[in-house]
Amino acid sequence: MAYDTNNIFARILRGEIPCKKVHEDQHTLAFHDINPQAPTHILVIPKGSYVSMDDFTANASEAEIAALFRAVGKIARDIGAVEPGYRILSNCGPDSGQEVPHLHIHVFAGKKLGRMIAKD
Repeated sequence: MAYDTNNIFARILRGEIPCKKVHEDQHTLAFHDINPQAPTHILVIPKGSYVSMDDFTANASEAEIAALFRAVGKIARDIGAVEPGYRILSNCGPDSGQEVPHLHIHVFAGKKLGRMIAKD
């Protein structure tokens, strides 16, 4: 999957599409998902043009990598999700269901989330 500079997250980063921001720093932006799959559903994205976790971990700087994961932890603490629990998820590639070619980490919280993958 190639990076598309007109993907929705790139457009949000450029300020072309509004978002309900919950966190921003030099390397990351986090905002509420417009189609939440849990009572709390926040997306955390790097500001750089990375397609997936594979692309990001192979090509991002140490500062970008640290910032992304620190942002996820900060958000979980800020929303009060650490003690009851939360889930993070990042799809990578077509078989995973990745729809937007910009790395994004979903933070789900606010209810019991059940199994991540159904048993066969």
